Amino acid sequence: MKSKSAKKVKLTSFDDLFGVDEAAAGEIVTSIPLSQLHTFKDHPFRVLDDEKMQETVESIKQYGVLVPGIVRSHLDGGYEVIAGHRRWRACELAGLEEMPVIIREMDDDTAVVLMVDTNIQREDILPSEKAKAYQMKYEAMKHQGSKGERYTADAIGETAGDSGRTVQRYIRLSKLVTELLDYVDKNKIPMVVGEKLSYLKTEEQIWVVDAISNSSIFPSKTQAEQLKEDSEAGKLTEGNVYAVLVKKETEPVNVTISAKKIRNYFPMEYSKEQIEDVIYTLLEEWKQKEGGTKDAGITV
Repeated sequence: MKSKSAKKVKLTSFDDLFGVDEAAAGEIVTSIPLSQLHTFKDHPFRVLDDEKMQETVESIKQYGVLVPGIVRSHLDGGYEVIAGHRRWRACELAGLEEMPVIIREMDDDTAVVLMVDTNIQREDILPSEKAKAYQMKYEAMKHQGSKGERYTADAIGETAGDSGRTVQRYIRLSKLVTELLDYVDKNKIPMVVGEKLSYLKTEEQIWVVDAISNSSIFPSKTQAEQLKEDSEAGKLTEGNVYAVLVKKETEPVNVTISAKKIRNYFPMEYSKEQIEDVIYTLLEEWKQKEGGTKDAGITV
């Protein structure tokens, strides 16, 4: 129910609030008790009591809430917040009892699209937040009859300035188990590596998590591609995951030795073939005695 003491302000246009071209003449701003607000279901964005939140709190104390939130009726009574979760929290911290909102009735898919679009341009969004948000918007737009995967991805990214390919990468990240997605958020696993790992089955991803935990080695792009290939071929095992992670990616070593220097170790009458024969014989003996027992730098 609406608060009996609600203050109402007539708006001439939705542009007055958000500066977009979507006309909504005649919408009303209503002050709703904070106790009647519900968070958006599966809201993907963090609401942190950080320095920026404190700045918002101080602004609200001084000027009030300048931009109303957007809500819709909630099934259990009260209102579901579509846009304005941070303002809601700031109002609580500022000691307010009400918050100005626009009440707008809309279906679930329309609400998801608006919720994502009003948050996606923030600068401090984590990859995990963007991944879940893009996945939610993708599903909503499919329900609304969007024209194919590529078109939908392009449309999703338009608001945030992301390409359709970037959107698809983020959506792939939403397939990662929580632990791997946390590593992406912390920049321990690059996004391109996370995308490759997202193709692994859930059990296989858990093997990767355990291997990282036990070895402190994070997969490279090449290793992630190898894991993906092995998974698609049906031959990825927990042991294989460890084997791929601990294997060092080395480049071929090219060694050039001066013929003049080599000649100093041999009698003048030795032919090229004789010198090579001695060298290979000595190297084979070294390999048998030392090379087979000493590691050249690979630690397991």
